[in-house]
Amino acid sequence: MRPVDGGDSGGVNADQVTDPIAEHAEGPVWSTSWGGLRWVDMTAGDVLALAPSGDVDRTHVDRIAAAVRPRLSGGVVIAVERGFLLEDSNGTTLLLPPVWSDPTIRMNEGGCAPDGSFYCGSMAYDQRPGAASLYRLDPDHEVSVVLTDVTVSNGIEWSPDGALAYYNDTATHRIDVFSWDPDRGLHDRRPFVTIPDEGSPDGLTVDAEGGVWTALFGGGAVHRYTDRGVLDAVIDVPAGQVTACTFGGDDLATLFITTSREGLDAGEDPLAGSLFSARPGVSGLPTKAFAG
Repeated sequence: MRPVDGGDSGGVNADQVTDPIAEHAEGPVWSTSWGGLRWVDMTAGDVLALAPSGDVDRTHVDRIAAAVRPRLSGGVVIAVERGFLLEDSNGTTLLLPPVWSDPTIRMNEGGCAPDGSFYCGSMAYDQRPGAASLYRLDPDHEVSVVLTDVTVSNGIEWSPDGALAYYNDTATHRIDVFSWDPDRGLHDRRPFVTIPDEGSPDGLTVDAEGGVWTALFGGGAVHRYTDRGVLDAVIDVPAGQVTACTFGGDDLATLFITTSREGLDAGEDPLAGSLFSARPGVSGLPTKAFAG
């Protein structure tokens, strides 16, 4: 991993893994339970899976496929346009009741807490300020609102010891940090890092050392911050709209990075929508599964 003050402002470069196959790729997740990497083409409503051959399998699930996580019982949980879809290991699906009725709001991004609950946040299609919320899906399938007055709810991930949760509401240009425990859930929100100029913080992940990696939408990069909030590594991505990242591979030491073509003209930013990867010299944490 190259420090940002190491004399090369170019940082570490990401390598292209797939062609630009997605309109709005998001939410990469590595799980041994499903044999590797999955991510979503969100606005196409599809879940993508990377085969060992490098081919990509695509499964349509809903108008929106916002986030996907494995289930402890087998199968997956998927955040869809206005709620959650459960898939059993045998392929049987159950669409839970909609969480809201407003057609101008959709789910956007999420992640699982150490207790197996699934946190997922929303956004308005027109990104109007304060219209969204962060929700928690409990293992008994009850849904509760845990945060309101959100604009674009994005990455959420926990520290290695589970005591902290890092969270992006993209419009704030901040990574925030919450304290977390199973009884109180998220509490004591405070700013962790402000990112004023380099792009907008989108999806994020946390490595085994407690470093926080965030994708910069419009910034063509992924930044790593130490657990003290110090920028110490940059991965340059040859596409501007970088959306999310996660660690994977057998050693959890490959950082997979998703990008978006949303809003771009034909021929503009030609690699946008591709999946990228890098080997930054640290490893990630195993993916937490939904307990329901």
